[in-house]
Amino acid sequence: MSPAEVLWRAHDKALQVSWSRKQVNRGEVRTTQRTASGVRRFSSTLPVGAAGLVPSQAAKRVIAAADQLLLGEWEVLGVERNDMVKPDWFHDPVTGRQAPANTYAFRINHRSETQTGNVKQIWEISRLQHLTLLAAAWFVSHNDAYARRAADQLESWWRENPFLSGVNWTSGIEIGLRLISMVWIRRLLDDWPGVTGLFEDNGLALTQISWHQQYLAAFRSRGSSANNHVIAEAAGQLVASCAFAWFPRSADWQRTSARLLERELRRNTFPSGLNRELASDYHGFVAELGLLAALEADAAGSPLSAPLWQRLCAMFDSGAAVLDEQMRPPRQGDGDEGRALLIEPPAGGTWTWLLGAGQSAVGRLDWWPRVVPDATSSIIGAFVTRAREIPSRPAARPWRFADAGLTVLRTAHDREPEIWCRCDAGPHGYLSIAAHAHADALSVEVRCGGTDILADPGTFCYHGEPPWRSYFRSTIAHNTVELDCRNQSAEGGPFLWLRHANSRELEVQDIGDAAEWTGEHDGYLSLDPPGRHRRCVRLDRASRIIDIVDEVDGGDHDVRMAFHLGPEITAELQGSSAALRWPRACTHGEARLELPVQLQWSVHRGETDPIIGWYSTGLGRRVPSVTLIGSGHSAPGEPFSTRLEFLDVGAATDPLATPSAVSLSAFEARAKQHAEAG
Repeated sequence: MSPAEVLWRAHDKALQVSWSRKQVNRGEVRTTQRTASGVRRFSSTLPVGAAGLVPSQAAKRVIAAADQLLLGEWEVLGVERNDMVKPDWFHDPVTGRQAPANTYAFRINHRSETQTGNVKQIWEISRLQHLTLLAAAWFVSHNDAYARRAADQLESWWRENPFLSGVNWTSGIEIGLRLISMVWIRRLLDDWPGVTGLFEDNGLALTQISWHQQYLAAFRSRGSSANNHVIAEAAGQLVASCAFAWFPRSADWQRTSARLLERELRRNTFPSGLNRELASDYHGFVAELGLLAALEADAAGSPLSAPLWQRLCAMFDSGAAVLDEQMRPPRQGDGDEGRALLIEPPAGGTWTWLLGAGQSAVGRLDWWPRVVPDATSSIIGAFVTRAREIPSRPAARPWRFADAGLTVLRTAHDREPEIWCRCDAGPHGYLSIAAHAHADALSVEVRCGGTDILADPGTFCYHGEPPWRSYFRSTIAHNTVELDCRNQSAEGGPFLWLRHANSRELEVQDIGDAAEWTGEHDGYLSLDPPGRHRRCVRLDRASRIIDIVDEVDGGDHDVRMAFHLGPEITAELQGSSAALRWPRACTHGEARLELPVQLQWSVHRGETDPIIGWYSTGLGRRVPSVTLIGSGHSAPGEPFSTRLEFLDVGAATDPLATPSAVSLSAFEARAKQHAEAG
């Protein structure tokens, strides 16, 4: 940490100590909240007829999910819960523990599973996003059962979570997201007869909304922690101060949060639009936050700057560019399925609604994938007050993002199923702690028709299970090369990296029939002798072949190379050849994987000692999957060559027959030239 950050953190600690006198205990809530005027009006409503814009099938999905909630059923980060009729805001169903409800918030270590249980389970329902879904169900149906349930649970949360008491006041990101939920519950219930009694005329509501904003005004993420958390804090305060402009400090909160959001969104985002955390899930999350805050500022008559909108538009364009044909983004880095706003069941994916809403806000480019309107994009689109004309947008779909070190090699639109290959030679992560980074330099991620073939493992957990947290972030858990049983970057904790591998692209070119990418990283220069890993990837579009050539410079090192297959892939390994099949995927197919002959190859699946062969479908969820591990030694001038050849479905081809005659020699020669030049 820098000296300035040390001072900031010391100041925050002192403030936390002094604010202990402001803690409010249960039963002591006073609801005489002073506001700026005697008349409180919620003016940023949706236009008349907005509910009619929601497609009927989308409305049915919202109502079906709301009906499940009325029964008390809801999935939270992989856990099927049936206690949502009257949720216990402090109960963790994973460990069975009760998190502190009366303890002063800043005396709680929310990362200690012993103290809090799995805090993500507790925080997730306290984001109140299931209540925005209930409010959306009322919006499209006017069934009062949904509004009453949302109102009852909102009042319950307000009563049981007084200011600075309990685990739900320990993190600013949670407070920012909760404010966004409150605003949208109010907006979606605008025509419900009980809405002013729930909000404007409710002293408890006014008190809680004020408390949330006081907290964000005093405490914010900064320095090495100023990642997506500070975006959520700024966006939450901006949204609330615009929509609930009822308090003496509302104008000041609005100005301060707008400045903070503009500055931090720029810092958190590459000029290309990709997120600097290099965690794809957070790209969509931050884009959501930025869009919701910008639209709220428009509705309040205080629009954000043109540069902010240009950066936000770049986030849409880059996000659209890296999606595969099934609208799936990369799985790079951490991901916790975080949403800024939940209007419909979350299974649809963030980018479906983001591109739909982005079309209304900044306009759709011809090369964007087409999306079917859903409930979220229809409702958010109706909230757009004016569309922006953003200059200098890409005329064709970008495939290389040099500032982020991310390149996508893919087959042409007319070749189906699409072969999609992400190559990584970017920075390790964002800021000194790189909290959401993985040790995945030079890893590749390959899909065919949207099915994971060579898969990124994803993220299984954040808190409470250190061995699993470490595995899913490790080098051996990614499709790359590990030397001397070491991670490329040095882990210091569940959200801390002490040493970062530096990667760089050496050459990237697309000649039409083929595209090539070459990169290297220095994460093993600390070894004795120092090592350097270089990788070349070539996609031959005509033959549907991906070639990977790896070189290790720097003497003799123990080498382990991993290729992780998606959970739908079966593998039959014979020596250094593997037959891959995915008969049950949405687009079934076969491939032959020719592995480096210098290594001894073995098959692993769902093992726990040590952990290997796992794929996380989302936070809190993991399934066994096949991992191929090659073990051996590096030798100067001896590259490791891998070939992945996709076979025509239905062709009379034995995946383990003689490999394709297409020669690797030219490609290997190019790799050797890079080695000599390096």
